[in-house]
Amino acid sequence: MSTAGFPEGFVWGVSTSAFQIEGATSVDGRGPSIWDGFSADRAEACDHYHRYPEDVRLMKDLGMAAYRFSVSWPRVFPEGRGKPNPAGLDFYDRLVDELLGAGIAPYATLYHWDLPQALENVGGWPERDTARHFADYALALHERLGDRVGTWFTLNEPWVAAFLGYGAGIHAPGRTSASDAFKSAHHMLLAHGLAAGALRAAGARRVGAVLNISPVLTPAQVGDFTRELSEEDARVVSTIDALVNRQFLEPMLRGAYPAELLPVIERHAGLEHVHDGDLDVISQPLDLLGVNYYTPLVVQAQPSEPADPAFPGSEGVLFCTVPTAVTAMGWPIVPDGLSLLLRRLSREYPGLDLMVTENGADFVDVVNGNGIHDTDRISFIEEHLRALRAAIADGARVRGYLVWTLLDNLEWADGYQRKFGLVHVDFATQRRRLKDSALWYRDVIRRNGLSDARPKRPTLETVAARAGVSRATVSRVVNGESSVSQEVRTAVMRAVGELGYVPNAAARSLVTQRTNSIALVLSVPRQSGDALTAAVVQYVTSLLEGAGKQITLMLADTAESHRRIVAHVEARLADGVVLLPPDRADTLAERLSRTGVPLVLLGKPAIASMLPYVDVDHAGGAVAVTEHLLARGRRRIGMICGPMDLVAVQDRLAGHRTALQRAGLGPHLALADDLSRAAGAAATRRLLGDDPSLDAVFAATDQLAIGALQAAREAGRRVPEDLSIAGFDDIDAASATTPGLTTVRVPVADQALALARLLLSRLEGRHTASVVLPARLVVRESA
Repeated sequence: MSTAGFPEGFVWGVSTSAFQIEGATSVDGRGPSIWDGFSADRAEACDHYHRYPEDVRLMKDLGMAAYRFSVSWPRVFPEGRGKPNPAGLDFYDRLVDELLGAGIAPYATLYHWDLPQALENVGGWPERDTARHFADYALALHERLGDRVGTWFTLNEPWVAAFLGYGAGIHAPGRTSASDAFKSAHHMLLAHGLAAGALRAAGARRVGAVLNISPVLTPAQVGDFTRELSEEDARVVSTIDALVNRQFLEPMLRGAYPAELLPVIERHAGLEHVHDGDLDVISQPLDLLGVNYYTPLVVQAQPSEPADPAFPGSEGVLFCTVPTAVTAMGWPIVPDGLSLLLRRLSREYPGLDLMVTENGADFVDVVNGNGIHDTDRISFIEEHLRALRAAIADGARVRGYLVWTLLDNLEWADGYQRKFGLVHVDFATQRRRLKDSALWYRDVIRRNGLSDARPKRPTLETVAARAGVSRATVSRVVNGESSVSQEVRTAVMRAVGELGYVPNAAARSLVTQRTNSIALVLSVPRQSGDALTAAVVQYVTSLLEGAGKQITLMLADTAESHRRIVAHVEARLADGVVLLPPDRADTLAERLSRTGVPLVLLGKPAIASMLPYVDVDHAGGAVAVTEHLLARGRRRIGMICGPMDLVAVQDRLAGHRTALQRAGLGPHLALADDLSRAAGAAATRRLLGDDPSLDAVFAATDQLAIGALQAAREAGRRVPEDLSIAGFDDIDAASATTPGLTTVRVPVADQALALARLLLSRLEGRHTASVVLPARLVVRESA
């Protein structure tokens, strides 16, 4: 076997999930799932329910040996229990027969997150009965398909379903309860054990489960896995590993929860839901463990950091990103993390067969007449296969590799914007088109391995040939020269995108010295308002120009402008970058970080980064305002949250909850669709309607609080006699409301000055750390 070859009998294939591709959500008796109401996009997806013969032909033409699909529980049991739906069983009958006729082995996953809504209505996964219903469902499937399906996976990624769905609320069903998350996790494990026992008793040949397993590393370890950890970092690495990985591995494979995790579970959920004998049921022998790997979890100790809602018990843990290549979703690309975790699993659980059941990436695909040249996806898969091959050479018992995924599909809460597929889908026409990655994967399957020689990366010459211009013209475009016409620039940038070209020293040869220029990049819209943006422009410009720097103001409001800015910085037309990131995450900061040009951010990114940033203590400010309300005797305090993808809102909610927990109280929350006054008024009406006895409202922003004042007046509530109201930001209007608004002052000028000083420190090569400024409570008549 060559260094790039795989063992004889190695299984190659793809994975999909029912909700993401099947469509047909309201035909042939299918009942609603928790995702039908939660997803903003209608789930007609790829119409695989009607087009499965075409999709199976595609897999056959590509040489796939295995197809891992999931069964839609509400399609088979519309109510989650009772009598099965014959039409639902018939569909999977037809699919399995089609696969076998094409020489493709069917691998069935019983649960890929689409819980029947009927079961959620009676409690969902936090209820023990759901596990029993799941076992009945598993047995019904085996009775119909067990003569032809040889491999059964019970669950897919229970951590995601439990902690993103029931803990953080960013997946269906959208609950935000740490208690529900831990109970759901245990009942999913119990469901696995009950179903595995039932399947095995019925004669199933192979039974397994699929877990998302991520190496947990510090930023320093990403570049050196052997790096020794401080005592503090070792503790947080172990904490997150227990929450994400060992919470599921240990009960399944050793019949016990990690000892360090039990106090965390008990603190948040108690232990009454863990019954005697449960762990014996859960630890049914596994024939195969499916491993889904995309990216590592990167953490470090940060004592002041509040817990992330998706990781209950993670107080003092800072979740970091690293300045490395990322996918379009912003996920760091660390192929060696796959070999690290496969070696670990084979070492800690010897004798266990493994299969990589998901691995793939979202990239922006360019569709044109001569194909879909997804070079980035090919590179991603190839590098992960090389890491997988290295793990096998070291003794990892890996039996196969399944790409995620066959088709571009409905990517859960992200809708149709994400592109993970080997096959492009035009959702308007349902036309399928093979991408270059599909053809490349076909060749990997044919040779049972990779080419010994790595493919050459695109060069300046290949870009020039694709665009039909000279090498020098490509160099001028890459370096951002304004002398090139827009038509030529567009053609070159299209070729750069199609080929996945990364400019090198030759392309940048026109730029050889420092420019004394700073790029001030404004990413819009900013939910926190124009005052902060104006202050940053004023103070950063003043301070940096005083230091002899020229300021280039750049607006980052489209994908094209992002590409232009990155090209400008890559060409070394700026010595440093100040980035005002949008409140919603994008990948511009990550892309700029890879240029090597000093970069500072205004505002903590969605996942706190190694890149230095300036922000205020949102959590501390929320604690201060909540404690002020408590000190005034208020005990039923409602909070109006803005959109939960805003980092500042997340932190303000965390601080509010912390203060309430200290007082032995629970939160009363209302989500606002945006940060407008109208949204604040609507949320207040909901709060007062749900609990007329509320005596205080804390709004995540002043605009929401001003809307709350309006709604209180409409309801006949006196402020502050009947109802105290407080906001956050201290915008100009806060002092002009009637009564004056109690709020938290954000130090606008101080942030701008800190940002400029931080960049100057980076330009001078000094060690820099992020700056978090205190926020101050301003008490006025409303509270």
